[in-house]
Amino acid sequence: MTNLLAGLLGVLLATNQVSAATNFVAQTTGITVPVVNTNDPVEKEYQKLLAADDAAQAEVDQWIRQNNEFKAKGAGVPATELNARIRNRFDPVLKGYEDFIKKHPDHERVRLAYGSFLSDIRREDDAVPQFEKARELNPKDPAPWNQLANYYGEHGPIKKAFEYYEKAIELNPNEAVYYQNLGTTVYLFRKDSKEYYHLNEQQIFDKALALYDKALKLDSHNFDLAQDVAQTYYGIRPPRTEEALKAWTNCLNIAQTQVEREGVYLHFARWKLNAGRFAEAHHDLNMVTNALYDDLKARLLRNLKAREENPDGTNAPVTKTATIQSSETNKPTTKP
Repeated sequence: MTNLLAGLLGVLLATNQVSAATNFVAQTTGITVPVVNTNDPVEKEYQKLLAADDAAQAEVDQWIRQNNEFKAKGAGVPATELNARIRNRFDPVLKGYEDFIKKHPDHERVRLAYGSFLSDIRREDDAVPQFEKARELNPKDPAPWNQLANYYGEHGPIKKAFEYYEKAIELNPNEAVYYQNLGTTVYLFRKDSKEYYHLNEQQIFDKALALYDKALKLDSHNFDLAQDVAQTYYGIRPPRTEEALKAWTNCLNIAQTQVEREGVYLHFARWKLNAGRFAEAHHDLNMVTNALYDDLKARLLRNLKAREENPDGTNAPVTKTATIQSSETNKPTTKP
């Protein structure tokens, strides 16, 4: 499922709007696909089911995009109407999974795929039994442990999320997503983290950053991951300015587009502004020319001018909103 669909569909279908907005799941798999006999009738049926899943999600993604475009022009259909249309489109996929499981109840990968699909459409409680069954069928597969940890990270108990992410890492210590997910959970739920790991707050920050560092070592060219790590520094007190700038420099080094690079320069400027390094902040803002960033650049320039006129003032950065990666079988994002 694409990030757009995961985010918008979550807000559209969820009954708990706050939960849907604050637990936006970024995605990558972390699942090892076994070598299978593609001529096996069961495998053919399974692959056909996955194709139907992907096709339905791609079509719904397109509907959401189009409706957003129409709404921007004063048109578009009401959310209730689009919601009903989405449900009708997904009903055959749900039935397909249910029929397959009736015939093949011990097929682990379909349990993971179905659980991931249910999570995507915000039926997380229904997804849990599927992940539990997958774990029962193959306790050494880290994917269901990671998926269940995602669930507990959103719904509690948080300590169970720590335990299950750690188990996923134990089973596959070479999957970056598992370290990222645990690092994010440690960072966001610091009270629970302190109790679980018997550490103080600064040590918890260090632990989260160490987990992120392991994720980056395993996936060193992942810009989104590097950016997520760099944003973490906005929530750390007292500020760790040099470490934050080093993290954003890493983002700059692996950025693939000019838009990504200019976004990094905005972060450079913000940190240097708050550190009183005004000339450097001006230099970084001069590197930003894309109209996409006009509003942010103008806001930073106003703040910079105010700080230059009143060097003793403050302009503390906001805390980041982190994301957790999820794990499925067939999607290039729960990041499953």
